Amino acid sequence: MDLRHISFRLLEVFMSVVKTGSISETARSLHLTQPTVSLQMKRLQEAVGEPLVLMQQQKLVVTEAGLELFKTCQQVFGQFDDYKDFLTELRGGERGRCKIAMVNTAQYILPKLLGPYSNLHPHVELPLEIGNRAEVLARFERGEDDIYVFSHPPSLEHAQAARFLQNPLEFIVPFDHPLVNATDISLGQLTRYRFLLREPGSATRMLFESELQTRGFVLSNSVQMASNEAIRVAVSSGMGVGVLSRHVLPQGEHGFKVLKVKETQLASHWYFVVRTDRHISHAARSFLQFAQNHLEQYLDARWVCNELNELKLN
Repeated sequence: MDLRHISFRLLEVFMSVVKTGSISETARSLHLTQPTVSLQMKRLQEAVGEPLVLMQQQKLVVTEAGLELFKTCQQVFGQFDDYKDFLTELRGGERGRCKIAMVNTAQYILPKLLGPYSNLHPHVELPLEIGNRAEVLARFERGEDDIYVFSHPPSLEHAQAARFLQNPLEFIVPFDHPLVNATDISLGQLTRYRFLLREPGSATRMLFESELQTRGFVLSNSVQMASNEAIRVAVSSGMGVGVLSRHVLPQGEHGFKVLKVKETQLASHWYFVVRTDRHISHAARSFLQFAQNHLEQYLDARWVCNELNELKLN
């Protein structure tokens, strides 16, 4: 590879092509012509000496060499972003960017930390991405963010996770459910009724299905729903039984009742997760330090499990 022929502009164009999967979209976003983008991609591939992207069935596909170059570019540009942050701080400012991706349920928790942090650091950008587990895992694999929030972190060599909050699950039923006033309810009794569940792969669903399998139970009827809110509304409307994180349930009566099921305590933990092979921005390190010092102040102290000192940030 001839580094003399590689410029930051070429790398910027390449990163845009990988992210958008489109020559035309890159041209629009960088205010270039399509022939210019194609030419710069050709120059970069010649300098590297390996194909970086291929056209297959009218779709751009990134090669193995291209993926490795993309990861390298993320590291290089990340280091330069931190250098700009350093220069800003050196001049008395406090700026930066902390990119966070979280699974849907975490949006009920993390803003309680993000709000106070943002008030203390008003010039730190906090772009958030919220999605289901599969979507956030995909972002993690691509290394698109600084911090990820999971209740079941990925078991990967390049994942580093630390618990910060317990995540108990609750069974909820409508007020007219046959078991609403029953005592000594067993999980076996409850499985006779229709359950409202999140999509396959959801951490809540995985934990519940693991409990069922361990105890030899099979649901007689279930309906898949797209969100926690949809499940809450459907339960309140009498559609079935829900299993949700305690943290997504509002205080007071809202059309449902929490059931106590004997010998059944479902719980996981919330984790902050970072990649060990990716540069972590100064702002992200600052936020994690803030969280470590203020978890009990801004989250329900009953459920705090502060292990953030275990994160070893590069």
